[in-house]
Amino acid sequence: MQEYERKQLLERVERESATVGADIPETITVQGEEIDLRTFVFEIKRRETVPPGERDRVERAKRNLRRERTDRLERIEDGPISREEGETLARDVIGIDRALNALENLGQTDLEREQQTQQAADTKRWMSFLEKALGRADDAGARRGR
Repeated sequence: MQEYERKQLLERVERESATVGADIPETITVQGEEIDLRTFVFEIKRRETVPPGERDRVERAKRNLRRERTDRLERIEDGPISREEGETLARDVIGIDRALNALENLGQTDLEREQQTQQAADTKRWMSFLEKALGRADDAGARRGR
């Protein structure tokens, strides 16, 4: 592969719009293990939230995909590869980026934490109301100012 071809592939991979219209690969080999990447991403995305038991699995998958992306990018940059291999690697990197984007944008809301935050805010508003109603709000403000 010529140096200018490497630069073209790297430029294509690093473009912000690279993932627009790109498909998530059906399968991908990550650290010697073949993964049904498209199925995994769609399975996780179709849920409204990621259950606590699945979060570790999703985070592990994202770490492995980032590592695999870096490895493939380094092969494009420095490896003795043919133009065809470079094209395949670039397509894989873009597909990995698309999968990572999908996994990063998951609604990982923790309903218990939201409920606790809401209860704490309600309690704070209620205590503030009581202090004002009982005439203690002015005393509390005066004590804090000293």
